[in-house]
Amino acid sequence: MSASVQRKLLDILACPIDKYYPLKLLEFNVKDQLIVDGVLLCEKCGRFYPIMDEIPVMLPDDLRSKKEDLDFLAKWKSKLPNSVLDSGKPWNLKST
Repeated sequence: MSASVQRKLLDILACPIDKYYPLKLLEFNVKDQLIVDGVLLCEKCGRFYPIMDEIPVMLPDDLRSKKEDLDFLAKWKSKLPNSVLDSGKPWNLKST
């Protein structure tokens, strides 16, 4: 997948919970212009959707892995906004 195709696909994603569009994209790790690690943020409901190994994890809350999400937040806390770390949904670092 080319970088331009990947970004175009990410640009059309909406929040699966409230259907808000567009989601805010933060890029953490880019290799050969592909987003390897990053996050999509819903500014309406406060949910975050990790991008891991080039794949956005866009699952509803009840299907998400709390451990995986908390590990993601801990790993990238220096690059994530405080709003996500402190009050992001479905969980955050303050709620642990």
